[in-house]
Amino acid sequence: MSATDATQQIITGVDFMGVPTHDVERACEFYGTTLGLPRSAYVPERGYAEFETGNLTISVYDMTKMGMEHIALRNPIALHVDDIEAARSELQRRGVTFGAPTFDTGVCHMAFFDDPDGNALMLHHRYAPRTAEA
Repeated sequence: MSATDATQQIITGVDFMGVPTHDVERACEFYGTTLGLPRSAYVPERGYAEFETGNLTISVYDMTKMGMEHIALRNPIALHVDDIEAARSELQRRGVTFGAPTFDTGVCHMAFFDDPDGNALMLHHRYAPRTAEA
């Protein structure tokens, strides 16, 4: 293999992020109604639905229907918002409980919460330009 072959980009994007659920109907209510994401696929007999965020599809599915173990995601999916406090307030009004005050990293704000199956999510807003150090 040449040096050029070794550095050639093979992966060109992320198609979806899988999120396990025990109850696809409850997940649809949360991702579709509570978070307000448009649903793009729904196959209830297979325990499966997809929601669009603009740049990433969130695919919720019942892992047991695929012969796999349900393990909640504990590294949060960062959901971009323009105004983190306004989004947080609206989601709290819709019943979402946040685990801590909004966190300021010095370049972004993050507000952490879980979906009904215990999968970690966060609201995210970067307010400083991305740099090599950040």
